[in-house]
Amino acid sequence: MPRTAAGRKFWASAALLAALAAGTSACGSPAEQPAENSPAAVSSPSTSAAAQPASPAPPVPAPSSIPIRPATPEPSVSIPAPVRVEVEGTGISLEVIPVGVEDNGAMTLPDNHYQAGWYQYGPAPGADAGSSVLAAHVDSRTEQLPIAGLKNVAPGTIVTVTREDGSVQRYATEKVENIAKRSLDGHRLFDRTGEPRLKLVTCGGKWLEAEDDYEDNVVLTAAPVS
Repeated sequence: MPRTAAGRKFWASAALLAALAAGTSACGSPAEQPAENSPAAVSSPSTSAAAQPASPAPPVPAPSSIPIRPATPEPSVSIPAPVRVEVEGTGISLEVIPVGVEDNGAMTLPDNHYQAGWYQYGPAPGADAGSSVLAAHVDSRTEQLPIAGLKNVAPGTIVTVTREDGSVQRYATEKVENIAKRSLDGHRLFDRTGEPRLKLVTCGGKWLEAEDDYEDNVVLTAAPVS
């Protein structure tokens, strides 16, 4: 996607989505137990303080135990992983490898021109619900890559995903959108529920020199076909 090492992290707004899609739990240390409010001891004028029996110290409550989910859940193994994606009638044909998230929560991308990353902590292609997300860089420092043509893919175009067991899942393109990266968090790219869809993503739009990144993401949405 972006052409520099600094820009090769997936879009900043997707970082939050990738983290939510991975089930991140931001739990801190167990909260301190509040001190118990004991009634004040009132001595009568005729009774000395020394005569007052010492009150037993209140029991110290045990620290809270807060279960924390792993930041990255185990990937689903019920559906074979995708190994290749091809868009009919274009030069788009990419090996697919499973990826996760960077330390900052951004989706990891292969650092080359011939692979796409599959977000393995979301639905796999062929799942009954949710969006399967595949993403790849649009260009390198020296050349524009085949996926740069993603923006021109027409509705109805067939996208074929081959899985590691040799089976295939075919999709028909519904739409291709240019979505500003600043508004991508509202696009629900990493949905785990709803109708099954394939989302094929790369960068596009205007190159912003000041930000060392593209302005938009190009997102192809496709529905499964038999």
